[in-house]
Amino acid sequence: MNSQYALDLAGYAGELLLKNGAEIFRTQDTMHHILNHCGYPNHNIYIISNGIFATVNEGKEDRCTLVRHVPLGFVHLGMISEINRIVRNLEKNKLSPEMAFDALQNLPAHIYKESTLLSIFSSGVGAAAFCYMLGGFPLDIPFAFILGYLLQLFLMISGRKIPFFLSTLCGSFLVTLGSKCFTVFLPVLHFHSLVIGSIIILVPGVAFTTSIREFFNGDYLSGIIHIVNALLTAICIAAGVAMALSAIPFIGGMFS
Repeated sequence: MNSQYALDLAGYAGELLLKNGAEIFRTQDTMHHILNHCGYPNHNIYIISNGIFATVNEGKEDRCTLVRHVPLGFVHLGMISEINRIVRNLEKNKLSPEMAFDALQNLPAHIYKESTLLSIFSSGVGAAAFCYMLGGFPLDIPFAFILGYLLQLFLMISGRKIPFFLSTLCGSFLVTLGSKCFTVFLPVLHFHSLVIGSIIILVPGVAFTTSIREFFNGDYLSGIIHIVNALLTAICIAAGVAMALSAIPFIGGMFS
C-alpha cells in the first residue's frame, strides 16, 4: 500500500469523525492509529474543528500531503461509534485497509438511513420529557411531543436547502407560533412550557460541552470555534422566539 492511499484512508476517517462531532483528540488519535497500522509512523497531523492537515514521509520521495475542509455538522454518536469499530477491526487485522476504506465510504448512507425516523421520534420524546421536567403539566406533554416531532422534521428538510443558523432561527420561530396556536384552541395548555420544552432540541449543549473539553485539552482554536458556534446558535434561537412573540399580535384576530 502506498503512502497516499494510507493518508487518504486516515483523512477520510478523520473527516467523518469531525463532521459528526468528534473531539479533536479522538480524531487525531484515530488517524495516528490508522497510519501506524499501515506502516507509516513518520507522519504529522494537525486538526482544528473544521479542517485537517496531515503529511506522511516528509523529506522522502514518496512524501504526500492532505488538506481537508470539514464544515461543522450535527453530532451523531452512532456514526462515531461505527467509525471506531471499523478502525479497531483494521488494527486487529479483521479488515484490510481496502475493506476498511469501503466500509467507511458506505457508512454514511447506511447510518443516516437507519437513524432518520428514530431521530424524529426521539426529538418528540425529548421535547415532551423536557416540557414536563421544566414545569409543564401532563396535558402539555402530547402537544410538546408533536412540536418536537415537527421541529426535527423541519430541520431535516430545511437543512438541505438553507444555512444551519437560518434553519435554527426559523425552527424556533415556528415552534413558538405553533405553541401559541395550541394554547389558543386549548386554553388549558401552558404556552411557556410548550415553547421551552420544544426549543430545548435546538439548544447547542453538545457544542458547548465540546468547546470546554477542547480548552482543557489545550486545543484553544477548536474550543473557540465550537463556543462561537454554540453562542451563534443560542442567539438564533432567542431571535426566532422574540420575532414570533413580536409577530403574534399582528398575525390575526385570534392571537390578539
